[in-house]
Amino acid sequence: MKKAVVFDLDGTLSDSLVSIAYCANRALEAFGLTTFENDRYKYFVGDGAAELIRRTLRSQERDRTDLYEQVRAEYDRLFAVDCMYQVKPYEGIPELLAELKKRNILTAVFSNKPHPNTCKVIHDLFGEGVFDAVQGQHDKIARKPSPDGVFLIGEKLGVQISDMLYVGDTNTDMQTGKGAGAFTVGVLWGFRDREELEENHADAIISHPLELLAYL
Repeated sequence: MKKAVVFDLDGTLSDSLVSIAYCANRALEAFGLTTFENDRYKYFVGDGAAELIRRTLRSQERDRTDLYEQVRAEYDRLFAVDCMYQVKPYEGIPELLAELKKRNILTAVFSNKPHPNTCKVIHDLFGEGVFDAVQGQHDKIARKPSPDGVFLIGEKLGVQISDMLYVGDTNTDMQTGKGAGAFTVGVLWGFRDREELEENHADAIISHPLELLAYL
């Protein structure tokens, strides 16, 4: 029996694509740049806000990464206000978390979203006391795919990595979990597809949250 589950946030616990696209597109518009359909953001996200903005700028008619600092500052300003815009938990996630709590399985979140935004999303979607540890991006911890955050969570929870499941929806998540030495579970309801998860050596792939219980 596993003792803990570490979840990615965006695309795994929370359906947040609309909020990310909404804020990023408004930041791009502020500088007269091309905006993108929501689905394009499925491949812009996953490696933190810095890479998100760089990907949108590299995807202009010509590379506009010269505007990175200005667009990033505007995105951060907008996202601080609207990070919860149309965000909701994926179907089945609340039920999964309740069942894990019932089984005394510890739960944690590790996200490349900035730490204050990560905490706000978790609080607004799930309330207090649902997760035993929450870790977003900040300067003292390397962002995913570095496994440093997983190791820190393990220390906080008092759990060995071999007793964890690491759950996420992207190649970055699978690389993070593998780098830590955890059993990795890829999810198909998020931002990427089965092929990407398989190419990045997911130990298991599930299509509904409650399927995770089979791997405890």
